[in-house]
Amino acid sequence: MTESTKDAASSPSGDPWLLTPGPLTTSLSVKQAMLHDYGSRDATFIDLNARILERLVAIVHGEGSYVSVPLQGSGTFVVEAMIGNFVPADGKLLILVNGAYGQRIAKICDYYKREYLVQESAEDVPVNIVELDATLDNDTSITHVAVVHCETTSGILNPLHEVAEVVARHRRSLLIDSMSAFGALPLDAREIEFDAVVASSNKCLEGAPGMGFCVARESALAQTEGNSPSLVLDLYDQWRALQKNRQWRFTPPTHVLLAFDQALTEYEAEGGIVGRGGRYRENCDLLIAGMRAMGFKTLLPDELQAPIIITFHMPTNPEFDFNAFYDGLKDQGYVIYPGKLTVADSFRMGCIGRLGSEQIQGALDAVAGLLTRFGIDRIEA
Repeated sequence: MTESTKDAASSPSGDPWLLTPGPLTTSLSVKQAMLHDYGSRDATFIDLNARILERLVAIVHGEGSYVSVPLQGSGTFVVEAMIGNFVPADGKLLILVNGAYGQRIAKICDYYKREYLVQESAEDVPVNIVELDATLDNDTSITHVAVVHCETTSGILNPLHEVAEVVARHRRSLLIDSMSAFGALPLDAREIEFDAVVASSNKCLEGAPGMGFCVARESALAQTEGNSPSLVLDLYDQWRALQKNRQWRFTPPTHVLLAFDQALTEYEAEGGIVGRGGRYRENCDLLIAGMRAMGFKTLLPDELQAPIIITFHMPTNPEFDFNAFYDGLKDQGYVIYPGKLTVADSFRMGCIGRLGSEQIQGALDAVAGLLTRFGIDRIEA
């Protein structure tokens, strides 16, 4: 039995279990790794940082042609850095949008005055490959394409391999926001072509929040010099500094990196993508089956559902009050997430982080108990 399945009522640290898209429940050993102080020029810390960057490249099997560049801040920081660095002032970005995070990329382009075109699909529909092919065929001014691997607005898995094949055939550059999928869902640089993928420390790799990273094709990154409209978000400059002296340009989040190194050790011990993704899939299947048995309806069909976060339609029962539902679950040690959809009233429950079947079953039991308290025999959705 792993640490994550010892007690479904409370985590080892006494904190609630987070059934959210992030930040997530972390292991006690990841938390404990932060109980040390290192100077940014300390040789032990510099070696640890280099080890982290090598491990991130290895996750996508990019050894020899890809490099990893870290950045302070949340995931959006490094998404913005990717757009600002890889899309030059005279470039044009096609953004494949089927949720809030694709829309956020468009907002970044507005701030940076980058030319862009949006190809939008409904939040419960994957990005359209046929339309992508036609758009790239008809508009030769498009230089880059951005896609969200798993759009956590709904939990939908976008067809990354098909997107990459079309973009490569049209000889454009692919930029991937894999914030909620990196480390749990396959992304293999030997199988698909991409110039950059970004993610963060606090999602499927189960570290602490505070650090993003970009795994980039070295030849593509080398061509981004001078593109960034921002000093602190200049990935090229950060990369060159690391090459020169193995140090961050500005104060690194040392405690976050200590936790991340430990989280990556635990990730590898679990079996990498196969083990981590497999546990998340088991969590997802158990959660969906249990909620459906009580009458809750999922937004997505199973074939489109990524094992990351599940969106449920809000019940229409007059006795159901979401705020009371949320608070009732939190009181029992389980934190969920409100919905983010425009197409339907909803709420979300995540299945990632240091969670196992006992925690998922515990959350399901808590949901059932609340329905009884509300006087609801079966959900109407």
